[in-house]
Amino acid sequence: MDMPNKRARLLVVLVVLCGFLTVAGVRPAPADALTDSLPFDGTALTVRNGRFVDGNGREVVLRGYNVSGETKLAENKGLPFASVADARKSATALRALGGGNSVRFLLSWAYAEPVRGQVDTAYLASATAQLRAFLDAGIRVYPDFHQDLYSRWLFNQGSWYTGDGAPAWAVALGGYPAESCGICLLWGQNITQNGAVKAAQYDFWHNRYGLQDAFLTTAEKTMAYLRANLSAQEFAGVVGFDPYNEPYAGTYDSGQNSRTWERDLLWPFYVRFRARMDAAGWTDKPAMVEPNLFWNGNVSKEEGGLLDAGTLGSRYVFNTHFYDQKAISGILMWGNASDGQYVGDFGTVRDRTAAAGTTAVVSEFGHPLNGSTAGKAPTVLKAMYQALDSRVKGADWWSVPAGSGPVLSGSQWQWDIYNGRHHELMNDNPAKVRTSGDAWNDEDLSAVRLDDSGTAVLRQDARLLDRIYPSATSGTTVAFTYEDRSRDGSTTLTWNPVPSGLPKVSSLVGSGQYAVLVWRSASGSAPTELHLPASFPTATTTVVSDLGTVSGPPAYTSSTPVGAASEPGGTGSRRLLLTDSDSGVLHYALVTNGATSPSASALSAAKAELAAWVAQKIG
Repeated sequence: MDMPNKRARLLVVLVVLCGFLTVAGVRPAPADALTDSLPFDGTALTVRNGRFVDGNGREVVLRGYNVSGETKLAENKGLPFASVADARKSATALRALGGGNSVRFLLSWAYAEPVRGQVDTAYLASATAQLRAFLDAGIRVYPDFHQDLYSRWLFNQGSWYTGDGAPAWAVALGGYPAESCGICLLWGQNITQNGAVKAAQYDFWHNRYGLQDAFLTTAEKTMAYLRANLSAQEFAGVVGFDPYNEPYAGTYDSGQNSRTWERDLLWPFYVRFRARMDAAGWTDKPAMVEPNLFWNGNVSKEEGGLLDAGTLGSRYVFNTHFYDQKAISGILMWGNASDGQYVGDFGTVRDRTAAAGTTAVVSEFGHPLNGSTAGKAPTVLKAMYQALDSRVKGADWWSVPAGSGPVLSGSQWQWDIYNGRHHELMNDNPAKVRTSGDAWNDEDLSAVRLDDSGTAVLRQDARLLDRIYPSATSGTTVAFTYEDRSRDGSTTLTWNPVPSGLPKVSSLVGSGQYAVLVWRSASGSAPTELHLPASFPTATTTVVSDLGTVSGPPAYTSSTPVGAASEPGGTGSRRLLLTDSDSGVLHYALVTNGATSPSASALSAAKAELAAWVAQKIG
């Protein structure tokens, strides 16, 4: 046994025997299998050959949301939810309405360590209980110690803006100047223009006053707590840990630039965090590390992307964000987004990740749903999801499907059931109570809200959010696309129509939604899975595959090539399962809700067209 593993196991023993950082002092008994689970469900993920891989060797794609910006607020003391019951309600809705299989789960350093050197076990217990609600719903989780503008305690009660992250004691150490952003139209401008924010960021990265040491110690204790208080099955659903949200230098030293800052300060921090993960018993889970905030912006842009970190390999995941700064500005992009708008930006993520020898997650993306640019949201979000699915725009996809690249994992910002119902005293100012939107710096990006009956409802088109995606591929994904037919007002957006050269397939799809997956088998022990949106009732879902053709897939069995089943977690969400028994063979599947009881001859004709298309375009 190597030394990191020895330390990790000794730590877990101490946690269990001594009650270190626990409420009950012992780990809960292992839970029963998830509701609706199948024998191949629930295994831990690792990183292998540039992909997330489950215990059955399948490539896994994580799709979901950030849970949630509520953690930035004081109203629930840095927790995503007011109660475990609300967490359960949110998790069920996220799975059933939003189609998510994963969440980025926000945590707060300020509330985890309100007094220097003293971790608040009550906060950790509440956070763990809320996190468990998502695991119980069959949703994978990766926690994130979140910060924006370093800390809320940098801002005075009359400020236009606020922050989150570091505790009050950390700010008190710095003696920072009165904060002021000058003429700032967006809160994010504070990152580079607010002297107090810049100075505090600088101090953290240079470990002044031992700030970074304190953070790492709290992070290790938090991870040890989660390891000790989740069952083995629950802990298997924890993907990894996001060490630090949107890192930025604050101010560069003389002669330093964004790339050398990443090399000399950011990457060493991640190496230290990785060691803390090992010590806390997270050896087999990756650190999901973010580059310089502005490395892939389309307005603010700096060199970076952890270029000097070498091969990241299986112990790190390349974790980045993307927002269309031009679209949000309302000035630099006047019209809506269009087909293929972001395939270049997300292609950069794919290329950087491949060069780093790991996999990627776009852990934040989105667009405001209120304000002067809100009208762009339907097209901006559609184009972002399109770019997550494939690096080829819709108009070209059928011609060059092999250029799709890997399907990217991603977490939309955000999933906040309290949207529009907050009661947040901004910067603790009782005269500035924020209730609307996200209640944080005038943002409004939540895909969900509660209606007057307390039921979770979507604020965006369900066709956009609840999508088909290959949640687990038995082999290697070669090409994937999904035409969601989502709407911009009353207009249906179709960016990837089936070409006229495939008339039988086009007829079968009609005006319906459809997905195409092409993969190369690897003699896996579990089937390929695709999430089935609510708009794909099993009885009216049509599948055309070399494995079989069917309208209304039967219930899954191990001997059923094309079948349907519930997704684990008891939320009512469903999946399509495609079973092959070979290795190195190219397989394909078209999934559509466009046909109503198609004839056997129509299915056969569409299958022949698809087979010829795969042979010609992919080989």
